[in-house]
Amino acid sequence: MALFGSAKDISTFTGMAREVVENIVSQAVGYYKYKVDQVDVNVYGEGMNKYFIGPVLLNCLIERGDFESTKDDFGVDITRNNTFRFLKYHLIQANVYPEPGDVIMYNEDYYHVDTVNENQLIVGKDSDYSYESGLSNFGTSFSVLLETHLSSQEPLGITKNRL
Repeated sequence: MALFGSAKDISTFTGMAREVVENIVSQAVGYYKYKVDQVDVNVYGEGMNKYFIGPVLLNCLIERGDFESTKDDFGVDITRNNTFRFLKYHLIQANVYPEPGDVIMYNEDYYHVDTVNENQLIVGKDSDYSYESGLSNFGTSFSVLLETHLSSQEPLGITKNRL
């Protein structure tokens, strides 16, 4: 029988984390969800035009990577990798399920989602996958980490509208 990680403990952890992310850090990003079902494909199965839903405004913590530049025959190319850390609570409230290929807008830059990691569990347990009786009310998945890379705006087809 588990002693820690009950629904009351989870509520306490979630409340404290929400306070930090929403009111202290208060960093928001625009999340564009990739729409797979509306992609026009050519004879090779390649997507010609991409469609996105959004942006949905979400609070998160950001681990910023350094800008790196490479020079080739076509000019200078700038890259940057960022990690965006979302509380699972915020994703559930916004009805967003992150997947590779989605786009995050941060500081007028667009980042493609490469990897989705959902491995931060409260007290090391996930109530959705409890194999012992009595543990279904203990622990939960707490946050989702998205590893991204900087992308240019033109290939995405995302444009700003004039007011």
